[in-house]
Amino acid sequence: MKSILLLLLMFPMVLLGQIPEIKQDSTHIEYMIIEGDSIPREAIGLEEVILLNKLEFNSKEDRIRYYILRRKTIKVYPYAKLASERLTTLNERLISLDSRRKKKSYAKKIQKYIENEFSAELKKLTRTEGQILIKLIHRQTGKTTFELIKELRNGWRAFWFNTTASLFDISLKREFDPELIKEDFLIEDILQRNFQNGILKEQKPAMDIDFFELTNKWLKEDKNLKPREIKS
Repeated sequence: MKSILLLLLMFPMVLLGQIPEIKQDSTHIEYMIIEGDSIPREAIGLEEVILLNKLEFNSKEDRIRYYILRRKTIKVYPYAKLASERLTTLNERLISLDSRRKKKSYAKKIQKYIENEFSAELKKLTRTEGQILIKLIHRQTGKTTFELIKELRNGWRAFWFNTTASLFDISLKREFDPELIKEDFLIEDILQRNFQNGILKEQKPAMDIDFFELTNKWLKEDKNLKPREIKS
């Protein structure tokens, strides 16, 4: 399993007061009227703020499982984020190289750097942390770890790694699907809350995720979840 976890960050080596009134002038620039002054909307750098429902669980066991999942998700998310960043950087660099030999040489250098920098930390991950990481890599890159290894190595090698991983209850083909899988929705809930409180630095995912729609869906369908009432 340890060799599989190392691949999780090595795979990119070959993959390349009131609601303001809005007016428009002849140049179609939107203005906000604030206390009689016209201010271009783009001049006000307001960040989007998402108001999240507070979840409440019907059992102590479900609540404890959520907190355990929260701890593990916060731990492994930075690795998935890094993998996506390395993939983007590598692709940009490889495009600028003019020969196959230079591209191969550069990829090997990056692979060695990542292995030396992160191998010790990745070896410390538990089975469940490894599975969450695989899901988050799919969330951030849009590809499963199996697909990425297949492009990095070949189809047979990807099959072999996936078969080995299955012995440790880790599927390299696992996708991140918060619409159909409750655990994945809870992972997304954990991410959104920790993006807001600054514990995690947000990176745009490779897939479209409407968190409000997801929340509404799961609150309606899962009797073990409910929004926490806010007492006045």
